[in-house]
Amino acid sequence: MTYGSVRSLVLALSVFTGCIAPATAQPKDLKAIERVPTLTVEAALLAAQAGLADCRKRGATVAVSVVDRSGVMLVTLRDPLAGMHTPDTAWRKAWTAVSFRSGTTELAAATAPGGPNGGIRHLPNVAMIGGGLMLQAAGSLVGGIGVSGAPSGDLDDACAAAGLRAIRDALELG
Repeated sequence: MTYGSVRSLVLALSVFTGCIAPATAQPKDLKAIERVPTLTVEAALLAAQAGLADCRKRGATVAVSVVDRSGVMLVTLRDPLAGMHTPDTAWRKAWTAVSFRSGTTELAAATAPGGPNGGIRHLPNVAMIGGGLMLQAAGSLVGGIGVSGAPSGDLDDACAAAGLRAIRDALELG
């Protein structure tokens, strides 16, 4: 028996036994569209500018990337003296924070090489190093910010936190 015929048989039995309603039956209270909050490009730009300015004050040349709730880039700013790798790494840190719903410093510890979650480090686009934070509004994930190029992940984290602080009030008012 092929996969297709097994799938057809399971579907037919499910419909017959009532496990799956026929396609024509719709509950009266069917919710067809999700409305989810997401970050605006204006807020993303403000956060990126604040993160970049904070790192400059500390003497670090970095790139800052802000992504929406799906990890899609909204804004990336790069100091002209920052390394060529920093924009991509900043985006990957922001993407990682959103994807795993956690700051990248915490994820770095939780996915230590040789540990039970160490394999996560090898997934595409993952950056398990400090500098990536989630952006939340009213308890909902709305985006992420990533900073790359400072001499340490801790300083990248501090600059990302400055970006978050710049829009915190707007996020809390949601």
